[in-house]
Amino acid sequence: MKSAVENLTPTRVKLTVEVPAADLKPRLDAAYRTIGAQVQVPGFRKGKVPNRIIDQRFGRGAVVQEAINEALPEYYSQAIAEQELKPLGQPEVNLTQLPLEDGQDLTFEAEIDVVPPFELPDFSGISVEVDPVAASDEDVETRMESLRGRFATLKPITRKAKTGDHTTIDLSAKIGDDEIDSVTGVSYEIGAGNMLEGLDKALRGTKAGETVEFTAPLAGGDRAGEQADVTVTVQAVKARELPKLDDEFAQLASPHDTLEELREDLRKQAEQAAKFEQGITARDKVLDAMLDMVEIPVPENLVEAEVHRHLEGESRLEDDTHRAEVTESTTKAMKTQFLLDALVERDGVEVDQGELIEYIMMTAQQYGMNPQEFAQQIDQGGQVPAMVAEVGRRKALASVLEAATVTDTDGNVVDLNEIDPSEEDDDEGELDVDELDESDLQDSDGETAEPQSGEQASDEAKA
Repeated sequence: MKSAVENLTPTRVKLTVEVPAADLKPRLDAAYRTIGAQVQVPGFRKGKVPNRIIDQRFGRGAVVQEAINEALPEYYSQAIAEQELKPLGQPEVNLTQLPLEDGQDLTFEAEIDVVPPFELPDFSGISVEVDPVAASDEDVETRMESLRGRFATLKPITRKAKTGDHTTIDLSAKIGDDEIDSVTGVSYEIGAGNMLEGLDKALRGTKAGETVEFTAPLAGGDRAGEQADVTVTVQAVKARELPKLDDEFAQLASPHDTLEELREDLRKQAEQAAKFEQGITARDKVLDAMLDMVEIPVPENLVEAEVHRHLEGESRLEDDTHRAEVTESTTKAMKTQFLLDALVERDGVEVDQGELIEYIMMTAQQYGMNPQEFAQQIDQGGQVPAMVAEVGRRKALASVLEAATVTDTDGNVVDLNEIDPSEEDDDEGELDVDELDESDLQDSDGETAEPQSGEQASDEAKA
């Protein structure tokens, strides 16, 4: 088999493959056997039909098609390997010569997008600047209020309801005489805006036992968007009451005995979160510097296809401004993958089983899944090689980041090795606001109130 490659663009090639008749003959013989075993021809036992009879009854073209269908993927893969190409997506194949007679060769062409060749420069001299680490009193108070909110209680009130109050309601929606939907005992926080349009306005100023009516478009179902007459009965109204900030609260919400000890712990968390953010910024700036040092073309048609898929999923195909934003981010992501894959190959980066397991567990946690179930899913979906490749890219980038010079705007050298996402968990007795469970917030009747989400800096640093 012979192959040749023609560069159509920096990211697209035309591969021409010639398969000599001698190489193709075993494939044709196998095709004759396959067809002979499947057909019934009077006077011949199944599997014993001569080749010339198959040609007469079914045509030489059927045999050639059977042979090519079986052999083409192998010939294509062999040519790709021979030309050292890295294909992206599926090829467009054109059969230019078919062996319709004995002794004829098979020739086909395949146009395919490929990872473009490019030279990797020396990245060891990269230097970037980041903002200094700063944990302000405001950051500490924000964390304190987040923690405080997790231990809030809901208590019945007699005043009129306002934004932020929690209600228990019965709701029905009708169009004419048809009841479209009806629910009872639903908990709803005024101002959440995640049910019917106009519900927040209708509930403000109500008290327990009152009924209000309004008109709103239905949010879902077969008649979504149609105007419906909505009736809401308020069963209960409760206000969110925050605990006092004192030593008793510190003992309730943390392992600490005093409020000052808790505040100091939260300050350490805020400083660590700031370090995580500083590390993320450094990583991004180093990556940007790497991309600026090398010219990497990308397949425009693949970028366009990905952008279209993204915008279609958001129902924003006509949003030109957003299209430009998505095109820019998609292009950068593709260049980044090409760059890091080349770095993995150049530096011989390898991924061991422990590193893969650690990444799978981290990813499963981000998706809120059991790690074992997540691992089974990616294995069944054939996604393990992609996971291995992603871990390799991360390791390659980490090696460049380790060699880079990172300073803050005050001139201080930043040691990224000091930023350990697990550090907070290693300090026994310290409190991590983000680890509190939703069940920590209950009202006086045992109902769970709306939790306030904490900082996610630790997860971002791991990512």
